[in-house]
Amino acid sequence: MGELRYPARAALVVAGIPGAGKSTALHTFFGTPAEADAPARSAQGALVVDSQQSRVRLRRTLNWLPYPLWRPLMHVRHYTAVRAALRGAAGPVVIHDCATYRWSRRMIARWTAAAGRELHVVMLDVAPEVARAGQRARGRRINPVTFALHCRRWRALVAEAVRDTAAPGRTTSAVLTDRAALNRLQRIVFED
Repeated sequence: MGELRYPARAALVVAGIPGAGKSTALHTFFGTPAEADAPARSAQGALVVDSQQSRVRLRRTLNWLPYPLWRPLMHVRHYTAVRAALRGAAGPVVIHDCATYRWSRRMIARWTAAAGRELHVVMLDVAPEVARAGQRARGRRINPVTFALHCRRWRALVAEAVRDTAAPGRTTSAVLTDRAALNRLQRIVFED
């Protein structure tokens, strides 16, 4: 897999369980700074919306509270940024989303369709123990029960995508990959 190509106004969701490497992939392919606090434009013009951006912004004022208490606010900010980007960006929009929540997949699909964009998904499939290690390496902890639920829903989503040989949930395409294949990918291109 040398490169992935998408239309110039596509919405591309990079999906995977917590710790799978979504933010790392966004940084690698689009050059988004790890400490950005707002959606960032890549060199090729894609607007990248990473949930980490909302976390960085809120951390400045709410870090004195335990993260689980302000996590819902972080999610609201992230999805608000996703909707604004899909509506207002002139070029492609790249979105960080775990995709393990049916409601979020449907919401993003609805917003994408309303904006007249095609929805594409890159599904980053990693083993739970690899994702857990990714979480630990970044100093994150996720509740074991919540993590297990993410993993169970992810397995069902992957099975659906493979079984149906179609993208899950009103998408134009889905690419199922692991970290090794993603590391061999040279670039993601948006073109007319």
